[in-house]
Amino acid sequence: MSYLTSLPADAMLLQVFQSHPETSEPLLVLHERLLRGPSPFTVAERELMAAYVSGLNACGYCHGIHTATAEAFGVPEGLLAAALADLDSAPVEERLKPVLRYLAVLTRTPDRLTERDAEAVRAAGWDDRALYDAVLVGALFNFMNRMVEGLGIVADPAYVPVSAARLHEHGYTALAGAPAAG
Repeated sequence: MSYLTSLPADAMLLQVFQSHPETSEPLLVLHERLLRGPSPFTVAERELMAAYVSGLNACGYCHGIHTATAEAFGVPEGLLAAALADLDSAPVEERLKPVLRYLAVLTRTPDRLTERDAEAVRAAGWDDRALYDAVLVGALFNFMNRMVEGLGIVADPAYVPVSAARLHEHGYTALAGAPAAG
């Protein structure tokens, strides 16, 4: 139930974006650049990061939509649940596990990040650009999770595949002009 009385009680994030274009449009451009622009990470890996951070934060709305979006880009079904349950035994590519561990520390206890955490990412074969991109995706979804939770946005389970399909097919900047229904 949306806490914004200017919107319907069942408003989704799309309606929030459309009702506040002055702040939403730049935010959606940032999403597009971070999640769809050039990066050492694939689109699937970045969507996985978004879903992983959202899962750590127990943000059902973002976790559900970005899990489905990651799966649309080729992440195997069930991988995110396994990663959240036990990253060490999850069927996540070994090279990506240090990145997800880094994001877990950034999300849960950011003051405990150390150079050793960054070195683990580099030792897995990632460079500074990859670390930068991962941090920005993690920071963006920590922000988005708080925005969604703070506004009381909850997705009906039937909405998740609709939103994931829209993100998969059209990306983020298209949300600024997407129709309000669905």
